[in-house]
Amino acid sequence: MVVEVRLFATFREGRFKNRRLDLPGGTSVGALLSQLGIQEKEMGILLVNGGNATVHKKLAANDVVSIFPLIAGG
Repeated sequence: MVVEVRLFATFREGRFKNRRLDLPGGTSVGALLSQLGIQEKEMGILLVNGGNATVHKKLAANDVVSIFPLIAGG
């Protein structure tokens, strides 16, 4: 199945901005993060098709996954 992955801010460094990835059916968001080398504790916001999601969410064909890092401010 093909999903679109959108990375933001520091997650783009050494990776990509947008990319369509071909993943095995039933892949979870957590497995996708692992494949991308992103640790769950680094993640700030996770959206699938524009809605909040967890790492346990199973992805489906044509899903759009947006991953934002934690952002510190003062």
